[in-house]
Amino acid sequence: MKIYLSIVLSLCGFVTVAQEIKVDTTKANDLKDVVVTGQYGPQTLKNSVYNIRTITAERIKLRAATNVQQILNTELGFRFSNDLTLGTTDIQLMGMTGRNVKILLDGIAMVDRSDTRESLNQIDINTIERIEIVEGPMSVVYGADALAGVINIITKNPGKRLLNLSARIQEETAGDEYEALSGKGNHTQNFSANWKNNHWSILAGFSYNDFGGWNLASKTATIDEINAVSNRWKPKEQFLGNTKIGYRNNNFNIWYRLDGLKEDIDVRNGLNPNNYKGLLQTYTTHRYTQQLQSEYKISNKLQLSAIAGFTKLDRATRTVIHDFSNNTEELSNGAGEQDVAKFNATNFRATAIYRLNNSVSFQPGIEYSRDAASGQRISGSPVINDYAAFITAEIKLGDLINIRPGLRFIKNSIYDAPPVIPSLNAKLILTKDLDLRVAYAKGFRSPALRELYYDFVDASHNILGNPNLKAEESNSFNGSLVWAGIRNSDIEFRSTLTGFYNLVKNRIDFGFSPTDNSVTTLINVSKYKTTGGTLDNILIYKKNLQASLGVSYIGRYNNLSEEGNLETPEFAWATELNSNITYTFPKLRGSISLFYKYTGALPSYQLTTENSVSTVKLVKIGDFHTADLMLNKNLFKSLTINAGVKNLFNVTQLTNSSTASGGAHSSGGATIPYSYGRSYVLGLSYNLDIH
Repeated sequence: MKIYLSIVLSLCGFVTVAQEIKVDTTKANDLKDVVVTGQYGPQTLKNSVYNIRTITAERIKLRAATNVQQILNTELGFRFSNDLTLGTTDIQLMGMTGRNVKILLDGIAMVDRSDTRESLNQIDINTIERIEIVEGPMSVVYGADALAGVINIITKNPGKRLLNLSARIQEETAGDEYEALSGKGNHTQNFSANWKNNHWSILAGFSYNDFGGWNLASKTATIDEINAVSNRWKPKEQFLGNTKIGYRNNNFNIWYRLDGLKEDIDVRNGLNPNNYKGLLQTYTTHRYTQQLQSEYKISNKLQLSAIAGFTKLDRATRTVIHDFSNNTEELSNGAGEQDVAKFNATNFRATAIYRLNNSVSFQPGIEYSRDAASGQRISGSPVINDYAAFITAEIKLGDLINIRPGLRFIKNSIYDAPPVIPSLNAKLILTKDLDLRVAYAKGFRSPALRELYYDFVDASHNILGNPNLKAEESNSFNGSLVWAGIRNSDIEFRSTLTGFYNLVKNRIDFGFSPTDNSVTTLINVSKYKTTGGTLDNILIYKKNLQASLGVSYIGRYNNLSEEGNLETPEFAWATELNSNITYTFPKLRGSISLFYKYTGALPSYQLTTENSVSTVKLVKIGDFHTADLMLNKNLFKSLTINAGVKNLFNVTQLTNSSTASGGAHSSGGATIPYSYGRSYVLGLSYNLDIH
């Protein structure tokens, strides 16, 4: 039996369309896999030329997540690193650092103060409809920084009801530390409302996240006592607000969105026992993102879309000298202890989709971006303008082959960007149950403003930006084989095998200044490579059981293999294994979910000198297991309770045999901080629809 459903989806920077899709009711699970990232129109995963992973709002809800990191930490290919000095977190994807991952929020690139992707945890988790992950370069479509891939965070639209009200409160321990509603532990509150009537809709929400820190020293702890413990997590407080106003009819759609964030991170630097004075710092971030998007369907052959965005990001450092003998404070005057770094970004993008016939479609487009920064540690007030034009085509050779070539033309005002970026994707239907996808793409990553112009000099750092940096470039090859041979009323099974190879040149990394060994700066190193593959299996049984089992094996390039007198392998390999299992109890109106991942040891090679002889040492960051066990239960029609345990294996630190520095705020040593340990969660969610 076949039915027709009307589906309305926004392509996050492309066109929003409303169209009828034929659905075979014996394959209704395919509806769960409708994707929009990089597509010309809504597509099922089976029809997309890209290999895309999706994480739905329902799965986010089952995890009781408070930030995006908690959603991605059990995904294959993802690793996270924590900077406890600054209270931030960075991401790695498929062997490449966060600076090579493009983070999009409804089609607008997220702005970061540095070259790390700390913005990922400054997004309101309660606004997310789904997350789509595309691995491999997407530079033709999305521009700079998309060497490793794109994480597309798609926010919710107003529902079909006249009025919807929702609220959420969640309490969570930090390890064994907890105080009710505020103070120690994690405390989350959210309220949102949306209204829809005829063609108009309005959505607004507010969230408050309060993390009380973990393993904190007392305010009167001495400097030595604070430095003696490496795994201390700073208190963090976030206020997040958003609103979305839109108008839609059959052929035209326009909407405006505003997101705001205020984040405070508190730092205790320790008491000087000689004068009872200590430094107290606060890092305050203000972030405002505005978006205006519009789409117009001129005819069945031609559709136009435009997106404009402006983001303003300020990060302030305020440091006071607190006198504990008389409880007074005064501003300190040390280098970098009073600072405001300001960043803003303007984006404009316009595209057209022209369907020549049922077999050939084109998407031409133009894009402009402007990045600016200022502050004490910024050299001058730099501005970077980037101009681009691109075109892609989708060519269907019968029912079995779909080819998508693309070109992007680039002109940058500061650095030498590659003038042309090509890509070629192809999807081949080998049998009715077996699909093959192959791709080649050239990618590039523009040097961040921080890397070009940010000078970080204080008592323990001397790091200078390098305005002569070149853009990173990559050549990447990807392939995937998808088998979906079991699909019936009781069971559905899908298996995906992928492989990739990335070769990056002009990679940007830290190094010593050629004129002064006491100065660290950014340099273009010769090359970097990653390669590997994944096998992911998904099983759905009678709609009550959903389970996945995946494994990845990823190799990261060993720079020392270039040295002719050193015998070291070209790649250092690491293994990952994950499984997500959810079982639903229909009669109890509840479910139990387990989210598990084994992250294998991360090896690397380190050059050491012993007795004036250079040798190579194999060093490793230790392996670990992480898992979350969550229970969800509908108490009444509108009320849901969730409870569970996060970080079941109580992992707090990872072993580390390296003695080399890993960056401005990380160092080698016995352990690397990972988490604050096993935590216990209890939350309530309320959802009311008014017709």
